[in-house]
Amino acid sequence: MSAVWEEQSGGEGATTAAAIASQILARADRDVTFVVQLLGESQNLLVRHFIVFIEVELAKRGISYGAHPLLRPFVETHARELSEFVLKGIGLRHQFGLQAIETMAGDPARLLRVDLWDSLQSHINDAQHHFVSGVGGLQRILTQIEADA
Repeated sequence: MSAVWEEQSGGEGATTAAAIASQILARADRDVTFVVQLLGESQNLLVRHFIVFIEVELAKRGISYGAHPLLRPFVETHARELSEFVLKGIGLRHQFGLQAIETMAGDPARLLRVDLWDSLQSHINDAQHHFVSGVGGLQRILTQIEADA
């Protein structure tokens, strides 16, 4: 065991590192993936979209910020959760193996954009439907709070 450790940490460590790198690369077609991740302004745009969406849905049900002081944190938290649902879904949906990246034919950037657009639209719609399906529970809670006050 100490000989193995010395080889990995000592002078021959570069050889071992090269061997491990080669072994990993030999498995790249099945083990190496590239995952799409949306960052920066795109994340903020998505959160802002869901904040407005939630505010509109709540307003349709007569729920407003003035009447409920804890509503703003609720809206912001749920907007971030819905955004996270979309972002994680995009990442899970768009994982590309090394071989797929190397062998893309045609205009891979355009194909990827169309595929991303479809996925984004689908995930955003799913998140919105999920929120709307559960908003009745919030309405009942708020009605009960008002009745108790």
